[in-house]
Order: sequence, then structure tokens, then C-alpha cells
Amino acid sequence: MTVAADALPQSRAKVGAGIVTLLAVAVFVSYVDRGNVATAAPLMKDELRLSASEIGLLFSAFYWTYIPAQLLAGWLAGRINAYATLALGLGLWSLATAATGFAGGFAVLLALRLALGLGEGAIFPCSSKIIAQHIPERRLGAANGAIATGLALGPAFGTFCGGLFIARYGWRASFVLLGCMSLLWLVPWLNATRDVRAAERAAVQVPAPGFLAILKRREIWAASLGHFCGNYVFYFVIWWLPLYLVKARGFTLSQMAVIGGAMYLIYAANCQATGWLSDLWMQKGASANRVRKTFLVVAGFGATIAMMACAVGNATVCVGSLFAAGFFFGFATPHIYAVGQILAGPRAAGNWISVQNCLGNFSGILCPLVTGFVVDRTGSYFWAIALACAITLFGIVAWGVMIPKIAPLDWGEKPA
Repeated sequence: MTVAADALPQSRAKVGAGIVTLLAVAVFVSYVDRGNVATAAPLMKDELRLSASEIGLLFSAFYWTYIPAQLLAGWLAGRINAYATLALGLGLWSLATAATGFAGGFAVLLALRLALGLGEGAIFPCSSKIIAQHIPERRLGAANGAIATGLALGPAFGTFCGGLFIARYGWRASFVLLGCMSLLWLVPWLNATRDVRAAERAAVQVPAPGFLAILKRREIWAASLGHFCGNYVFYFVIWWLPLYLVKARGFTLSQMAVIGGAMYLIYAANCQATGWLSDLWMQKGASANRVRKTFLVVAGFGATIAMMACAVGNATVCVGSLFAAGFFFGFATPHIYAVGQILAGPRAAGNWISVQNCLGNFSGILCPLVTGFVVDRTGSYFWAIALACAITLFGIVAWGVMIPKIAPLDWGEKPA
């Protein structure tokens, strides 16, 4: 259930930068917690005697529950509300993160990765529903830019600070500390959303378009394909960059932390800049269709060229190309969710992003498994990177051609 159109102006007045900032922090926390295993992988692999395929399976397992949890979170956000659903999800994934520090083998690690994915499935359906309900279209770039900044800073912090912490204190202490710190987010969140939760309960409610109605629209399949293709190369970077830099390129763990952290900082800075620039462009008269498609297409081409240069260049070219890839990732991320929020509209955004993120994150299952298989069979990362780049090019077609126009869809339903 979502807020009716005539209730939105009053509801919007109660959601300001504070709640958007807390949403960005939640995304930051989620990416630190989900990516910490990648940073710790070089040490975990040796201590627990894991193969590259088993490491890939751990990376992939997160998405076995994360993907269906998108639909569960969208349903719960309608039945309860997005604020409480997000709080429950964060509590679960924080506990799973802390418990990982006590894992003694592959089976326990696998179970905790499944629990982590179940909890983190709440983050994007809930945040997108809140943003679509309370943020006008002309400000979606900045709002989603803030969320994308949190997304980028999570891996930056996890790779740089987490890498240095792990190098000094070990990987187990890192998981316990991060899990406990993540729980602290619940205190300001429950306090900041008290009034807006009460306002939503008092507002006129109408049913949101269901999952079946959304799946009948061609735009959801195009957006999901574009999301899948863009995620594939990004997930290669998130999950395999530490191992790639340490094992294939010969960097130390501390050097890997600096390189990866710097790349994610570039990514974060450009996410925020791109969000503000897109809003400014629209304020000057450009359509959402032109603005969103331009940024997504440029991002796809730029990331493809940068990652291929990383695969074939020497160590210096590799590092520079990774920085360029981070820059182009920042072109895309604020617009991936903004497209869904615009197409779906305020009432359908929660369910729409549930479906889009569900389908789009199948790359999270495939990329770690395929990469581990390719690396084990070829002894090289070149073909794994080339495959990721080829998939990215399909995403350009999805965003640029398969979606006829990025504009609100008519769901044919009226408020009661």
C-alpha cells in the first residue's frame, strides 16, 4: 500500500535531507558488510584452504537470498511500511556480519552469506519507495546521487580501511566490529522516521500495482536487462578486484587497499556530481528521457573501454584504468533507480524496484561463479574481464533502445 496522490504533498513536507542522508548511510553500511568478504578473501582463502571456485560460490551465495528478498521486501513495505521493513532487514544483516567473524569453515560461511543476503534485500525496494513517494522528479538526481554515493563509499571504506584493518588485526575482528557498528544506525533511523510513519498511517491509501501488472510492461524487462548488464562488470570489481590485484598483478594487501579505495572514492564523488548535474540539466528544460539515457549510455561505453584497458595494460595502465572505470560507474548509478522511480511513479515504485533489482541482480549470482570458473580453467583474468565488458555493451542497448521513453507509465488505477 502506498500514499495516495493527493496525500503526497503533505507527506513530502515531512521528509527532508536527514532521512535521505540516513538512507545513503544504510546503503553505505550494506555495501561495507556485503563486500567485506571480498577484501578478506586473500587471507580467508589461505586460512580456510578455499579454492577460487569456493570463493566464487561464497560471493554468489549472497544473491541466492538477496534476489528473492527483493520481492519479500516490496511486499512487506506495502503491508507494514518501508521504514520498519528496512530496520528489520538491517538488524538481520548486521547480526550475520558479526557472526561471520566466528565462522570456522566453508559451510558456516555459506549459511551466513545467505542470511546476509536475506537482510540486505530490503535496502533498495524500501529506499526507492520512500524516495519516489517523497521526492519530486526534478530532484530525483540529487536524491539518488546521495544513495549512489553511499553505495560507492561502502566499497571504498571496506577496501581501504577494511583492508588496512584486516592486514593488522585479521579478518575475524573486522567482521565482528563492522557488524556491531552497523546496528547503531537503527537509533537515529527509528527516531527520525517517527513522524513520517505516523503521517503515512493517517494518509489516504490506495493499492499499488502488483507484481503481475508490472511484469506485463516491456519497460520493466528493458530496465532489468540494463540493470543486469551494468551490475555484471561492477560486481566483478566488487568481488574479484582484491584477488585480481593481489594474485594476478602482484600488489600487496596494503597497496590493493589504497588502489581499490581510491577507485571507489572517484566513483562516489562522480555519483554525487552526476546526480546534481542531471537535476540542473532538467531544470534547464531537458527531458528525463534525454538526461537519464545520455548518462547511462556514456557510462556503458566508458566502463567497457576502461576495463579492457585494465585487462591488457601494464601495472600503471591497470591502476589508471580502474580509476577511469570508477569515474564512469558514477555516471550510471544515480540513474538506474531514478529510471525505475520515474516509470513506476510514487505508488508503484516499491514493487517496481523490487522486480528490477531482483532480475538485475542475477548478475550477482552469475558473475562470481563464471569468473571463478574461467580463472580456474584459464589461469588468467583476461577472458573474465572481456566477458564482463561484452555484457556491459548489451546494457547500452537495453537503456538506450529497448525503453521507448523514460516517462511515468499509466497504470489505469484511480485513488479510492
